[in-house]
Amino acid sequence: MSEYMISEVHKNDRYAFAQIDKLLEQEGIKRDANLDYSCVAYDDDYNVVATGSCFGNTLRCFAVSHSHQGEGILNAVISHLIDVQYRRGNLHLFLYTKIESALFFGDLGFHEIARVDGTLVFMENRRDGFASYVKKLQSETPSSSTGSRVGAIVMNANPFTLGHQYLIETAAAACDTLHLFIVSEDASLVPFAVRKQLIREGTAHLSNIVLHDSGPYMISNATFPSYFLKDEAAVISGHAKLDIKIFTKIASALGINVRYVGEEPTSEVTGIYNKIMAEELPKAGIDCRIIPRKAVSGSAISASTVRKCLQSSDWNTLRTLVPESTLQFFMSPAAQPILAKIRAAGDVVHY
Repeated sequence: MSEYMISEVHKNDRYAFAQIDKLLEQEGIKRDANLDYSCVAYDDDYNVVATGSCFGNTLRCFAVSHSHQGEGILNAVISHLIDVQYRRGNLHLFLYTKIESALFFGDLGFHEIARVDGTLVFMENRRDGFASYVKKLQSETPSSSTGSRVGAIVMNANPFTLGHQYLIETAAAACDTLHLFIVSEDASLVPFAVRKQLIREGTAHLSNIVLHDSGPYMISNATFPSYFLKDEAAVISGHAKLDIKIFTKIASALGINVRYVGEEPTSEVTGIYNKIMAEELPKAGIDCRIIPRKAVSGSAISASTVRKCLQSSDWNTLRTLVPESTLQFFMSPAAQPILAKIRAAGDVVHY
């Protein structure tokens, strides 16, 4: 590798990114929209012959020029990215790769978590990472949490609304135990710690709920890769199927036999996601219950509407959309930094 130089590509280096895009295109992929670090390997003539990138604690967007494959360049690129991640303090790393590349990354110390046949493999650099996560979930579940009907909800709650509360109450009433997974990635306008606090306060009246952090294994839209899938529908489908593969492993360990999701009449993305979940979960022996949204004045309650109210300081409408605990938080001094972020965000409607 002495004849190649690996270096960071700065965000304003259009020439380098043009070469990266060309290299990725040769591999049938496009540059991911979610990247926070990219590097390239240059040859002696300053041509880009390999590339790789990071986003959060994931590695992604790898490519090597066809004329330089088999020379060990990709190993060096990955080693460089791992060093970058370690300097950031990210020791637990993840990557998504095509099926045919999984063996290569396995040789580099990555271990398979789950795969969607014909599409992708999700891997991590810890042999017992996922197993340790499942053991943690089991340890969080009280021994008194038993029964034949064990449900689950995965929720972001950005922020927690009466709609979220209604979904949880509906599921809890039908279950002996309800596992509530809170998306712990901080990619939302409302930080994870606050979302968790508001969910805890808004469900304090329910005695059969077990709260869990989602950790890195329940993949969000931000971390799920779109760069080697052909179109938006393939991205949604791949995301849903991978989520289901991982969720069924968790469900088996916790005895979960039904998953509840909220109906999404205005979101095409979530509609497709729910449809795939309803088709795939029963194959694993898990019911999928899609619950109609709670409505106010004929309109379904949504977190997007709540964020719009917060953005415009429409407290009167907000009172009709959120539990008292959520309202009181956003009227408190502690909420001011979050409100400032929401007001500066522009479009706060997410589909």
